Amino acid sequence: MLPVSFTRTIVRTLDWVSQRTLQSDGKPPHLRVGTRGEEDTYFHLRKLGYVIVARNFRSPRCRGEIDLIGWDADILCFIEVKTRTSRDVKPPEAAVDRHKRREVAAVAREYLRRLPPSCQWRFDIVSVYYTSSTSCPQIEVFRNASLAE
Repeated sequence: MLPVSFTRTIVRTLDWVSQRTLQSDGKPPHLRVGTRGEEDTYFHLRKLGYVIVARNFRSPRCRGEIDLIGWDADILCFIEVKTRTSRDVKPPEAAVDRHKRREVAAVAREYLRRLPPSCQWRFDIVSVYYTSSTSCPQIEVFRNASLAE
């Protein structure tokens, strides 16, 4: 198994090459930042010991998606990633509003239908900040965030 840092370097190198050689994907800048935040969160959580089993999970039965799903030891985690490039607006974890929590809860119920009823799970929110003063993002994991309204 390759070390996480080596894998991250390969992925970043491929991203860099693709940005310079392939046509633009047409995504607005804020969506590209969000994708980058999810990518960095994936590697950060792996370093913390999470085993990620799904990315951008959707269910045909309900709206919304779950950014990452992974196991933290024996607890299944549904992870919402919020990325910011400035601290001038509300913090990322505060951006998971009632509507988003309802969507995540519905998609999580769909995912849990595949698992034994005794499966322990929780909802985590990850905030990612990219600032011009640092090359590495600032990532904070809020474990066991509430899905209640």
